[in-house]
Amino acid sequence: MIDLPTLLLLGAGFALLAAGGELLVRGASRLATVFGIAPLVIGLTVVAFGTSAPELAVSLKAGLDGKPDIAVGNVVGSNIFNVLVILGACALILPLTVSRQLVRREVPVMIGVSLLLAGLVLDGRIGFGDGALLVGGLIGYTSWLIVESRRDTAAAGAGPVSISVIAGRALPWSAGATVALTLAGAGYALGWIDTAVAGLLAAGALSFLAGTIFGRSGASRGGDLAHQAGFVIAGLGTLILGASWLVDAATAIARGLGVSDLVIGLTIVAAGTSLPEVATSIVATLRGERDIAIGNVVGSNIFNILLILGLAALVTPGGLPVSAAVLSFDLPIMIAVALACLPVFFSGFAVARWEGALFIASYAAYLTVLVLAATGHPALETFTNAVLLALPLVAATLVWTAVQALRDRR
Repeated sequence: MIDLPTLLLLGAGFALLAAGGELLVRGASRLATVFGIAPLVIGLTVVAFGTSAPELAVSLKAGLDGKPDIAVGNVVGSNIFNVLVILGACALILPLTVSRQLVRREVPVMIGVSLLLAGLVLDGRIGFGDGALLVGGLIGYTSWLIVESRRDTAAAGAGPVSISVIAGRALPWSAGATVALTLAGAGYALGWIDTAVAGLLAAGALSFLAGTIFGRSGASRGGDLAHQAGFVIAGLGTLILGASWLVDAATAIARGLGVSDLVIGLTIVAAGTSLPEVATSIVATLRGERDIAIGNVVGSNIFNILLILGLAALVTPGGLPVSAAVLSFDLPIMIAVALACLPVFFSGFAVARWEGALFIASYAAYLTVLVLAATGHPALETFTNAVLLALPLVAATLVWTAVQALRDRR
């Protein structure tokens, strides 16, 4: 039986994750522009990292708490959700123009790291060495991406990039500091939050106040940087707190419904931790910043595998065991979804509305299979067979569309 406090805790966890992702992305995006990084690269790195922070917080917490199914399911489910739901929804709102660089470089990287993960988990575990390899790959990829971006920017003679797209609207400086200090003080005194969260929230609030002081003294640039740093610090604290509450509530729900931690991680937790990606990509689409909308999704998927699973494997004693269900079903789906991006993106270097609708329908089918399997419904076999029959037709349609688009360009 699921009680009201558990549902409230779940809702509060979602809200804190969304708020924390907003704060972190706002601050990080503004700070990144100081270094003259291009919009696509900001979407692939800074924004992708910020919107992946909820997944990172949840997976680390789940791994340390001995709940590896939530840690792994969160990442695999989020990667599937990001492409099928977020890109699908954005394309339904407005057809997305895809950067050629994204198709030729970042999408193959996303596919490559997905295949790398499949190879690493053949033994049924993401061990310490596997985690170190994944994190090392992320450091190398991000460094190379930033160096290439700054080189291209310098060659073009462009100045710092101004990015207006953030995950939602930020709180005023004074209100943000007040909220952070209230949570840090009262929450810690009541035992709702631990020392690390309280310290981050307090440090973020102090950074806000310092920024206000700098601004009033005439140092507007220093004040703005201090404000943005406050967003980043307070956002991290909020994310950690939201992750803790979400994992606790999700585990209680799983027990109440008799559903496994894996299914909860693949569905409720994966969708909840993807809220910052949803907000960022949809707002970016509406404002015409399509490079950020798509780059955020592709970059988040790369970060999810390399950083989140890598760090979770490093900090979890004995590494992360991967269930047979993930190996036989969910991981292949994640790889298939990544591969589907190539023909979709190649078809005129755009994601059309019908392709967005196809992505949404595909996720609905995937979710239906998970629910039917979790509940032991007798319609599972029939529905699964229908999906398996439809998959080759969908794949053939996507490939044919891409081939026709390539012929037309020639």
